[in-house]
Amino acid sequence: MQKANIDGKVWTFGKDIDTDLIIAARYLNTSVPEELAKHVMEDSDSEFVTKISKGDVIVAGENFGCGSSREHAPIAIKAAGIAAVIAPTFARIFYRNAFNMGLPIFELPESAEIKEGDEISIDMNAGTITNKSTSKTYNFIPIPAFMQELIDAGGLMNFAQNEIKGK
Repeated sequence: MQKANIDGKVWTFGKDIDTDLIIAARYLNTSVPEELAKHVMEDSDSEFVTKISKGDVIVAGENFGCGSSREHAPIAIKAAGIAAVIAPTFARIFYRNAFNMGLPIFELPESAEIKEGDEISIDMNAGTITNKSTSKTYNFIPIPAFMQELIDAGGLMNFAQNEIKGK
């Protein structure tokens, strides 16, 4: 399957962004993606959802998604229209939850070189991230093939439904 490119504007966050900063516990009374999206990153940047556009990308420091194991965090990010998250490292449970929810995430040790407002292009076939604002290209740590299948399907549930249907 041909993987799509992701092109978007960068929004940056620091290291150790935990799941409560991604979607605060006070909003966990729903699992409706559209409702969660209204509050994504609210406690980190109260105006975040009004500034982003569909297809934008979050670039963060190490250990993104630490804290609780809530699946709401990648659901909220994806439902808000964020196309991908780039960080040097991700908390392991967030890493798995992101793929299960169909949110592309990329491990890039040099992510601190990418600044807020930069325009980037992620070529999932070539395994590169190009900062169009600086013309610098980076190689990201490859996504395992099975996990790429989850992304291509839109998440684990869609993947399983496709498997059952024989697609």
